[in-house]
Amino acid sequence: MSLLIKGITIADASSEFNGKTCDLRVENESIVEIGSGLSAKKSETVFEANGAVLSPGFFDLNCFFGEPGLETKEDIKTGTAAAAAGGFTGVAIMPNTKPVIQSKSEVEYVINKTKGNLVDVHPIGAISQGLEGKELAEMFDMKQAGAVAFAEAGKAIADDGFMSRALQYALGFDGLLFSHPENKSLAGKAHVNESATTILLGMKGIPALAEEMQISRDIFLAQYHNAPIHISNISTSGAVAIIKKAKKDGIKVTCDVAAHQLVFTEDLLNDFDSNYKVKPPLRSKADNKALIAGLKDGTIDAISSQHRPHEIEFKNVEFEIASYGIITLQTVLPLLLQAGLEASLIVDKLAISPRKLLKLQVPEIKVGAKANFTVFNPNKTWEFNSETNQSKSANSPLFNTTLKGKVELVYNNGQYNIY
Repeated sequence: MSLLIKGITIADASSEFNGKTCDLRVENESIVEIGSGLSAKKSETVFEANGAVLSPGFFDLNCFFGEPGLETKEDIKTGTAAAAAGGFTGVAIMPNTKPVIQSKSEVEYVINKTKGNLVDVHPIGAISQGLEGKELAEMFDMKQAGAVAFAEAGKAIADDGFMSRALQYALGFDGLLFSHPENKSLAGKAHVNESATTILLGMKGIPALAEEMQISRDIFLAQYHNAPIHISNISTSGAVAIIKKAKKDGIKVTCDVAAHQLVFTEDLLNDFDSNYKVKPPLRSKADNKALIAGLKDGTIDAISSQHRPHEIEFKNVEFEIASYGIITLQTVLPLLLQAGLEASLIVDKLAISPRKLLKLQVPEIKVGAKANFTVFNPNKTWEFNSETNQSKSANSPLFNTTLKGKVELVYNNGQYNIY
């Protein structure tokens, strides 16, 4: 299978062609030629870039596929289709399936089920059995079977001693724990950010303190054990400041932010649209700015999708009882462009850093390298609707809108899709 991409701008800081406009040829899963004025071969597919950018394939640190057990929300086929359409050639999926991914058998199921897919799927194992925060799951066995990290899938571990033991145990086999930043005793049963805006709406709020105290606790534990910790989906300016200081102090902490937290704010809740109900909750414009600044100065290591598909009966209900989450895999790029991020920063936080964080091989744009890349046009618009949506679910506030920033081609494992 031979593919020639004409007039593409390379975005890969490690490549000698970074920032240059070139032609690129792929044959037998490898990049075989990069240069100017390459002529098409007989029976070769030719893609005209027309202002598009080519980067290493995007990688998502935090998404949910329902399989096994919750396939009515999303299965592996639709999840990987949505991921590919969003430019992702690799994803790490959360363990809150039925059964929970908590032993090597569930890890092996996911790996075997997704083998040979255009999108590489990496299971994240549970930290505790049943995601209940009481007994440690079989993390070592899962790591040996191919789990790339461990998480409680949007649930915070309240027990300090349990979290301490989990960090200490994972340290013995180079395991990485993902922490959800919410102190449940402070958050209570609230569903939105605590602010003057939400008070006027008559809703109880989750204070920024709930996120920041949980992060501080986990950083203290990581420092005590000299163990790595990853904070998932931070959302407040205070969280950025705490993690920035911890990194300066040499603590092994990393973090990511969901793309929608850079653009959406609590002001969008005025109509009580449950598609804006996410966890952590949408915060203020000041928090948006602090998160973007954290990406630019290196405090925030990566951007994630936090893709959470739901059936209509879980979202088309009153705000208070609606489930948390939105589908996001196909809308990450437009949101990042809307936030004003440059292509080089997007590529670093969405393709390079996530893989480094999980100690996975980072794709390279050079002759002889295995072809694993995404082609996207920052200026092209498209409609996100029932025809273009690849997910099984439709719970997105961006549904039936025009978005700027289109993924046009993805290539990985000897396969490619053109959109």
